[in-house]
Amino acid sequence: MAVKNYYDLLGVNKNATDKDIKQAYRRLARKYHPDVNPGDKTAESKFKEINAAYEVLSDKEKRQKYDKYGDKWQYADQFEQAARQQGQYRQHSTGDGTNYHFGGDIGGMDNLFDELFGGLRGRGASRRSRIARGQDLETNVEVTLEEAFSGTSRMIDLQGEQPCAACQGTGQIQNVPCSVCRGAGVVAGINRLEVKIPMGVTTGSRVRISGKGQPGYGGGASGDLYLNITVRPHKVFERQGDDLSIDIPVPLGVAVLGGEVQVPTPKGKLALKIPPETQNGRVFRLAGQGMPHLGKSTKGDLMVKVNIVVPTKLTEKEKELFRQLNKLRPA
Repeated sequence: MAVKNYYDLLGVNKNATDKDIKQAYRRLARKYHPDVNPGDKTAESKFKEINAAYEVLSDKEKRQKYDKYGDKWQYADQFEQAARQQGQYRQHSTGDGTNYHFGGDIGGMDNLFDELFGGLRGRGASRRSRIARGQDLETNVEVTLEEAFSGTSRMIDLQGEQPCAACQGTGQIQNVPCSVCRGAGVVAGINRLEVKIPMGVTTGSRVRISGKGQPGYGGGASGDLYLNITVRPHKVFERQGDDLSIDIPVPLGVAVLGGEVQVPTPKGKLALKIPPETQNGRVFRLAGQGMPHLGKSTKGDLMVKVNIVVPTKLTEKEKELFRQLNKLRPA
């Protein structure tokens, strides 16, 4: 199966700016989003492809690797390390239209390519039988504050390689190179999996999913998958580390005489006692009502700031009462 060019998928050229790429992605995402095209498998497949393309091209480092190595950009570190070891560079084609530049003796670099892509370029029978750990992968995941509070899960699609089902990832069947993966032990495809996101994640959290990266070669262990978490801003709560803060309106009478108000928390409303003569702007700390500490059983606090509400549209009787109060408590 031919590998689709990420720039072509987004309809931009290789010199497109970050703004051009973002605009193209948003336009296509709106067009092919599953909610706009319910039950349309073609649109769903297209949506996944443009998301994969945008994930790479919107990241400066990934884009540089993609521009240099094409769809094998995830192996850039291995390529460059091998090139440094070999000294001088030369051109090498993998057979899928992408050229790589390496140095040194041809045999040494052929071994590297056989190890990484032997089955995919039709030379699996000549590759050395070696065991290698699969590469780590990473993807971006956005969650709500409520999901970060309670923990959640996501179904994600990873474009890459999967262990060959025919040879169970070993590359061989009865000591003969596998004809399905041509000895590589892996085949190209989309891996759909459910990932668990723990309680307490915040923007910048990096969640490791063991063994869900690229499969190993020759029966080697799979790499890991890393989830780069972004928590969307909340319309009610403001997050500061694992503490939350919220402003609540308090009627003037309650502030003066004392009483109770209902305070929203991530898990429901809570009654807060307001003592008499509470001043505007006072902050109450509700211990343990904030966000969970990642990997722990404890939680942060909820900071509640009082905003005293001055009554409006007063009746004449109410105004008279305030006049009497002013006489009793002159400024």
